[in-house]
Amino acid sequence: MEFIDKKLLSYGMDPTIAEYLTMIIMILFIALISVIANFITKKIIIRVITHFVTNNKFTWDDMLLERKVFHRISHVVPAIIIYFFASAFSDYETVIQKLAVTYIIIVALVVIISLFNALNDIYQTFEISKTRPIKGYIQVANIVIVILGVILVISNLIGQSPLILLSGIGALSAVLLLVFRDSLLGLVAGIQLTSNDMVRVGDWIEMPKYEADGDIIDISLNTVKVQNWDKTITTIPSYALISDSFKNWRGMQNAGGRRIKRSIFIDTGSIAFCDEPMIEKFKHIHYLSEYIEQKEKEIEEYNIKNEINRNNRVNGRALTNIGVFRAYINNYLKNHPGIEQNMTMIVRQLAPSEFGLPIEIYAFTNDIQWNNYESIQSDIFDHLLAVAPEFGLRIFQNPSGSDLKGIFMDTGTGPLSTQFLPNRD
Repeated sequence: MEFIDKKLLSYGMDPTIAEYLTMIIMILFIALISVIANFITKKIIIRVITHFVTNNKFTWDDMLLERKVFHRISHVVPAIIIYFFASAFSDYETVIQKLAVTYIIIVALVVIISLFNALNDIYQTFEISKTRPIKGYIQVANIVIVILGVILVISNLIGQSPLILLSGIGALSAVLLLVFRDSLLGLVAGIQLTSNDMVRVGDWIEMPKYEADGDIIDISLNTVKVQNWDKTITTIPSYALISDSFKNWRGMQNAGGRRIKRSIFIDTGSIAFCDEPMIEKFKHIHYLSEYIEQKEKEIEEYNIKNEINRNNRVNGRALTNIGVFRAYINNYLKNHPGIEQNMTMIVRQLAPSEFGLPIEIYAFTNDIQWNNYESIQSDIFDHLLAVAPEFGLRIFQNPSGSDLKGIFMDTGTGPLSTQFLPNRD
């Protein structure tokens, strides 16, 4: 600046004007150097780094490039230049240096946060990231870095040691606990969820309290995001997965079988003993022929051994249509290609109710895909509902409008009977 000032004074310029003009020229000179340095950094050095990263065999450095770690480091160069040229402005040297250092600290914070995020991206490329996510820990580290950065910025601006500010944090601990309550709860919850392997990215969970029913797409410090089957996104607080109950369907997916647990309601008025024509009919059903022959032999031996008088069908043992129907369902499921035979399979009666006698099917499909599972289940019950009348059984359902209409028409008392038609004579 002295050189520029002397040159201007040598041309006979007023000292005050020369002083201001010298300052303007110096500012423009520093700005020009900063622009050139920034251009060299971004257009040449960053371009060389980008070329090297995109053309090597490694993939982890691509994450650094995507997170713009190198690009953000380049912002430090102009600040360093301004810091070293601050001595040219003796009256404002301290202020300029403090502002430059503040900018460097902020850039460093942004770079470190980007670096941590890139490390999380690199970690997610490994299979272990699905069972041991570290996104929550990365977010905690980012919060700590930001807090330390704010302390450094404040201490730099006021010209005091950061230790003085750190010593005052104890008095603000209650406020910090209140402000970062969700983050602290989320951190503790994240540790428990991870260590106990309670949820993973990709798990299907069901949490009615939060209307969540779908796949987990993201686990972070404070929230767990679930994409529901209707493609909506439900956000659940991480600590809610610890404090509240939820269902994880991962066990079903790992087992390779999905449960069918559904009942057919039989009208109890259609349940009866099997007569000879019915038994002969059942012998020609593919899944029942061996069963009928075996049962007939077993029943006959029992009745002869116990000298049962078979003149009354109540005495002794006899086949019933509901029992034969259960046996048919059991054999039908054993031969069904969509049923997993190595898992529990039960055909049972439940307690009768006002809706009839429930025959429950408890089995597992060998395909866990939702659409395939529903197709297998529907095919099974389509067949059973259609075949029940072949056993003399009626499926129970509450009377519908057509049922009532038929009753009225048969008795001639309904609104459609001729007695309600106008007399046309």
